[in-house]
Amino acid sequence: MYRRARKVAASLTVAVLIVVGLAVTAVVRDESPPPAVRSSAADVAGVNGVAADDGDARDPRDRGDDRDRDRDRRRDREREPFGASCRTTAQGSLVTAFCHNPYPETDRVQLHIECARWWDVDSDSAPAEAGPAGYARLSGRCWKEVESAWVSHERVAP
Repeated sequence: MYRRARKVAASLTVAVLIVVGLAVTAVVRDESPPPAVRSSAADVAGVNGVAADDGDARDPRDRGDDRDRDRDRRRDREREPFGASCRTTAQGSLVTAFCHNPYPETDRVQLHIECARWWDVDSDSAPAEAGPAGYARLSGRCWKEVESAWVSHERVAP
């Protein structure tokens, strides 16, 4: 009887800990991070300890707006549809990938091959660029069997 009570108590303790952990996780995820405050010692006390009151004068080194604008552009660019659709086929030890890029940005594709034998060297093809509405054909091989093959994608800077 005592063993059964210990098992029940242990099970209840574990259940309570799981529920508390989930509640804490939910609270932590719902909180937004505090706003970033950009300040430096020169902003607070002025240069050489003298308070500066220049009105709207900006420090030429302060490029916060430019950085924010660049970050927003990168974020918008990352949200746009991107990436060539690739079809990979393996015949024996030869792997071929056919990629078609339906999007207006150039996609740099590269074929990666992992060989099944431990002594067989894994290989990566040379990167190829699939332009807008363009195709790319990649190929590679192992000496013996192929274990896996995949294609990686990379955005080409405009």
